[in-house]
Amino acid sequence: MKTIQHKFSLSLAIGIILLTASIPASSQSGEFGLRFMPAFTKFDINTSSGNTIKGDIDLGYGVGALLGFHFSDYVGIQGEIIYSSFAQKYNEDNIERNINLKYVNIPLLLSLNTGKKKAVNFGVVAGPQIGLNVGSKLLSSGGSIGDPILSVKKGDLGFAYGAGLDFGLNPNRTFRLGLGFRGVHGLIDISDNSNTIGDNSYYILDRTKIKVYSGYIGISFLF
Repeated sequence: MKTIQHKFSLSLAIGIILLTASIPASSQSGEFGLRFMPAFTKFDINTSSGNTIKGDIDLGYGVGALLGFHFSDYVGIQGEIIYSSFAQKYNEDNIERNINLKYVNIPLLLSLNTGKKKAVNFGVVAGPQIGLNVGSKLLSSGGSIGDPILSVKKGDLGFAYGAGLDFGLNPNRTFRLGLGFRGVHGLIDISDNSNTIGDNSYYILDRTKIKVYSGYIGISFLF
C-alpha cells in the first residue's frame, strides 16, 4: 500500500511539474492573501436522557492566510492556514450549555477561475482539509443534570469547497479584494469516547461530523 501511495505521489508531482513547464511563464503567478471568515457550524448533541438534539447555531469566526500558485489565469492550486472558533448553544431542562471548539485548519484546494488577472474574476475551489483541534470548552449555567463531558479527537478530515468573486483594485490588477462562500463537510467522527466515565457522566458528542458554512472577505496580492 505504501509503495502504491509513493508511486501515486511521485506521478502527481511529475504531472504538476510537466503541466507547469508547459505553460508560458507570462501566464503563471503566485498569490498571497489574508482573510476573515464569519462561520456557522452544525453538529448533533447528546442529552442526559440519551436523546440527540441539534444545537442553536451561533456565529463563529475564522482568520487565515493563503498561498497559491496559478498555472494560468484559469487553473491553480492554493494552500491555506485558518484558525477557526466554532460555537453551538443548546438548552436542556432550563440549563443553557455552550460548546466551543477551536481548530487550525489546513485545506489544499484546486482553483478554477474565469480570469485571475481580469478586473472581476469568478472562481471555485475544492479539495481536502486537515483540521487540528487546539481547544474545546463546555460552559453551563442554570443548574446541573448529570455530568456532561466534552471530549474531541485531536485531528479532523473534511472536504472543503467554495466559490467567490475577486476584484482588481489597482491599475495592473495585482492587488485584489475577495468576497465569497466556503463550506466544509466533515468526513470523520470527531468525538473521542474512549475513556472510562462515571455512572452519572455522559458524552455530549457521539458519532459527530462537523459541517461548517462561512463567508469570507479578504485581500490578496498576485506576484
